[in-house]
This record gives sequence, C-alpha cells and structure tokens, in this order.
Amino acid sequence: MAQLIDDCLAFSGPLMPLEDMERLIAERITPVTEIETVPLSNAYRRVLAADLIAPVNLPPFDNSAVDGYAVRHADLNASGDTTLKVSGRLQAGQRTAGVVNKGEAIRIFTGAPMPSGADTVFMQEDVQAQDNAVTLPHGLEPGANRRLAGEDLRKGAIALAVGTVLDAPQIALAAALGVTELKVRRRLRVAIFSTGNEVVEPGASRSAAAIFDANRYLLAQLLGRMNVLVTDLGILPDDPGRLTRAIGEAATRHDLVITSGGVSTGEADHVRGAVEKIGKLVFWRVAIKPGRPVAMAKLPGATPGEGAAFVGLPGNPVAVFVTFVRVVRPLLLRLAGARPQPLVPLPVRVGFTYKKKNGRREYVRVSLRRRPDGELEAIKHPQDGAGVITSLTETDGLLEFADDVTSVAPGDRAGFLPYAVLMG
Repeated sequence: MAQLIDDCLAFSGPLMPLEDMERLIAERITPVTEIETVPLSNAYRRVLAADLIAPVNLPPFDNSAVDGYAVRHADLNASGDTTLKVSGRLQAGQRTAGVVNKGEAIRIFTGAPMPSGADTVFMQEDVQAQDNAVTLPHGLEPGANRRLAGEDLRKGAIALAVGTVLDAPQIALAAALGVTELKVRRRLRVAIFSTGNEVVEPGASRSAAAIFDANRYLLAQLLGRMNVLVTDLGILPDDPGRLTRAIGEAATRHDLVITSGGVSTGEADHVRGAVEKIGKLVFWRVAIKPGRPVAMAKLPGATPGEGAAFVGLPGNPVAVFVTFVRVVRPLLLRLAGARPQPLVPLPVRVGFTYKKKNGRREYVRVSLRRRPDGELEAIKHPQDGAGVITSLTETDGLLEFADDVTSVAPGDRAGFLPYAVLMG
C-alpha cells in the first residue's frame, strides 16, 4: 500500500497557499514500492522503476536520411556541377553496403546503410540522372543527409530515466533499442465516492430536489487517463457513521481514496469529521478558486505502517476538475514514483476585465481566439459558477492568476493552461 508520512499538525487555519500544499505532497507522500516487469505492449502510462540503459547505438549504423545518391564529398567540384558514374544501388535492409570508389556515386534509399567511403547524400530531386551517371549541383555541405551511428543515442547512455511516465514516444524509443519489456512500478489503486443526499445515479429516479451524479464519472475518466485501477464505490448519503465506515474500509484496499462533496463547513458536510475519526488531516482549505474546501489526510491501512492517502474534493463539478488537476494529479504522480511534471502556462493576452482577492490562486475558464494582429487572446466564459459544467465543455483551458494579482484588464498577460496539458 502507499506510504504517507505522519503529520500531527493538520492545517485548518487560514487558507493554505498552493505552493505549501505542493511542498506537503512532495514531503509527506512516498511512492509505492512494488515493482513488476511488463512487455512494451502493456507499458503505456506506467512509471519506469529503473533507468533504461541503451543496449545499442541508435541508429545502429550510418545510414541515409533520404532517397538519393551517396558520394564522396572530396570528389565534388568546388565551383560547378559534378557528374559521377552510378556504380550500384542500396536499399534499406540490404546487408552489404558496398564501397564508393573515387569518381563514383551509389543510388541509395532512406534507411539504407552508407557505403564505405561515402560521406554525403544528395536528394534525388536535386540531381539530374542519366542512364549510368548522375549530375550533382555544387554547394552541398559535407555529411549532408547522412545519419551517423549513435547520433540519436549512444550505447550505454540513459535512454529513459527512472520516474518517466511511459507515453507513446518513450515506448517507441524502447522498441527502437530492441527492448521488449520494462521494469515499472505497480499501478495505483484508487477508490472514488460521491457524497450527498441530493445526489443520485444517472438514469435513476430523481426527485425534484435531486441531481444526477457527474463527479464520479468525471473522476473516473480523469483517473483513467493516468492508467490507475479505479474502484467506483458509488454514492454515500450524508451519514457520519456510514461515511466513516466506508472510507475506512476503502483505505485498507487502496492507495488513495477520493470523495467529492461534504468537505465544506455546512451542517451536512460530514466527510472531514469522518476522516478525522480514523486518520489525520494534512491540510484542509487551500487558497485556490474554484476548489477552496479540499482536504488531504492519512488513513490507516490493513497492515501496520502502511496506509492510504485521502483527498476530499468539493461537490461542484468545475471545482472537482480544478482540484483534481492541481491537487490530485500531482499527488498521484508522486505516489506512482513519477518525476514531477511542473505546469508551464503559456502567456496569452487577456481579453476581459477581472478582479480577485489577494492571496488566492484563481483559475478562470477561457476560450482562445486569434486577433487580427495574430496574437492569441483569452476570452472568459460568461458563467463563473463552479457547478456550470458547460463552462468546461465550451472552453479551451484555464487562465491562471497568481496569488498576488488583484485585477486584470484587457491587454494584460496571463498564463494559459490547456485542458489537454492539465489532464495529461
């Protein structure tokens, strides 16, 4: 199970700055320790548990980068065209590369090994070919269109570092090196609940005062993008005893337990109380909007010394999304042993007026449009509510306003975070 370093000083006073929250996650969360070996076909979105050392050069031999003619650069005229005899033909996969003698050229195709003596390749569209000869223009640099053995990666170098999240390019690199399996950390086990007497399952009978549950479906899809094992434990009513039992039981079988709703300060918000009965809060109430009432805790596990992390998210879907990408996703990466993946907002022009409180990080849903001058401009969605799901489906990402910003005006600059980047 996951390890969470003990913390007897739960934060429940003033709002916690986002940087302090990130520091606590880095300090208090330790990765799962179990390691397994998987074939490349099962390695997608897994976390590498050991450095992958290149067993061969990549590419393994000098080869042509284009279809054309391989020549000795020393045979070319310095101030005019050069005509050379074509002495052979080389295709990719051909075992014998042959030799280019003085005054000769060899017809070569992309990926074919460079013949001995040749150091430069002319692209076929740049030359004039005759029956057994080729005329080459002057001006091509030595070594042009030639790929050297090991220029991508040298044998013995670190191809992929421990903690790498294996996506398509990383798996392709391993395959190009001839690797068939990789050592990875085991997949995380995550349990999700929704809470609230007003929440019902989509498709179920709904009273006039009830709403269909969107949060579990949102969380399941976001977690699926991270390739974790998700257990959907349904909807829990606002009952302190049932909440305590359900959360405690889930902690014995999972690395992380996530709930949505019930972490605010209302009389029917019982999640925080349930967590404090069985575990210890690490923080509660973060200086982020939307999503201020977000909690993290340590819960006991089935084995002494082991346990699960707990994150309690707000009840509104937009707040769930924002707190997932800014709180849960970094926590999961840490649990999985992945290297940190800092968010790098893209600077864009602000196209609206906005005011906010000092000391709080705010994320505003925006769409991008290109101005006549070519500059990208962020346009705020007309509805701010944290329950407005269409403010996510009708926008492109979040505009991040720093803690010390109190107002922005059209023409100001702010950092844009695309949804695709936030979700990984």
